[in-house]
Amino acid sequence: MIIGSLLGLTLLPVFLLMIFIYFQDKYQKEPIKKLVKAFFAGMLAIAFTMVLDTIIEFTLGQIPALANTVFYQAFLTAGIPEELSKFLIFLIFIWRDKDFDEYFDGIVYACFISLGFACLENIMYVFDASMASLAGGFVTSFLRAVLSVPGHFLFGVILGYFLSLAKFKPEKKGRYMVLGLLLAMLAHGMFDWLLMITDNLSTGMTLLVYAFFIMGDVGLWFCAIGLIRKQQRNSLQQKNEAEIIAFENKYNQTL
Repeated sequence: MIIGSLLGLTLLPVFLLMIFIYFQDKYQKEPIKKLVKAFFAGMLAIAFTMVLDTIIEFTLGQIPALANTVFYQAFLTAGIPEELSKFLIFLIFIWRDKDFDEYFDGIVYACFISLGFACLENIMYVFDASMASLAGGFVTSFLRAVLSVPGHFLFGVILGYFLSLAKFKPEKKGRYMVLGLLLAMLAHGMFDWLLMITDNLSTGMTLLVYAFFIMGDVGLWFCAIGLIRKQQRNSLQQKNEAEIIAFENKYNQTL
């Protein structure tokens, strides 16, 4: 019963955010089987991240002046390899899929990939903590529910927004791909950095950093909602243009 409650708390934020983004797709919802594919592909990104982390550990990790820094932990073992892994998973499993056919789709698929990643990562962290104590497992589950899982969701919105632009504005494909990846890495790295840097600070400085973190997190949410609304408008315009073209083609066939 207790283990079931712990698992439920671990999975709940993942499913709530998946439901939220699914219903934001207003004009042509994605097939459930494709979303399931994206979700489990996101779990596969954990393996990609482990490979990248190993490479980083055996190269940059051998530089003590770098390896012992919060920057290394936040960016080089988390933000950069994790977002790069999700990016590669998107390119492998989603980019050429025929159902990736409107602007909002990039956000939906990137969020499902990110939440698949967050789900497996959550389970690993929570049950590792619960091996020491069940109380520790519940605390870890709660903190990740309000911080880490929404964080992965927000990074997915950023990445998906720019991957959609890359898909439907091919003349700027490379620019949008690089920009989306870099911004997702930066957001993820700063998110983790602000949480990690407090370990060696005074109480006053810790409170100040937490205040900056909260402001940044709220700002990320406003940014993500703005990107969601923008791609909803782009999808509507795309839908209207397609309907006009279809009507013109049908009209011309009757002449």
